[in-house]
Amino acid sequence: MMVFELNSKLATDTFSIARLGLCDLRLMNDCRWPWLILVPMRPSICEIHELTPLDQTMLTFEAGIAAQALKAVTNCEKINTAAIGNIVRQLHLHVIARNSGDPGWPGPVWGFGTREPYAEKAAKDFADAILKAI
Repeated sequence: MMVFELNSKLATDTFSIARLGLCDLRLMNDCRWPWLILVPMRPSICEIHELTPLDQTMLTFEAGIAAQALKAVTNCEKINTAAIGNIVRQLHLHVIARNSGDPGWPGPVWGFGTREPYAEKAAKDFADAILKAI
């Protein structure tokens, strides 16, 4: 039996917030955008269609919960949700709060400028706010 293991790049680039029913909920370590990552805790899965129908439903449900919490905490104009996976093949879903005038608006966040890491307390405070909103 294969065991779920978080991709090393995701582990390096994100902070753990909580384990939900299916997903490991994480915060991207880039304070330019409030940016959550959902990683289904299933080994060797790269694409949404590789999940079972029940897991697909759970991913959609948990993405909705994450998006609602992000919206409540940030009062953002728009939530962007994407599963790209060109660099990190392990299935993960990006849930990003966007506002007109934020860095790179209205373009995508990927590849824009240089990452600005969170201060440790700021990351913890943001993660706590997300947990409270969930």
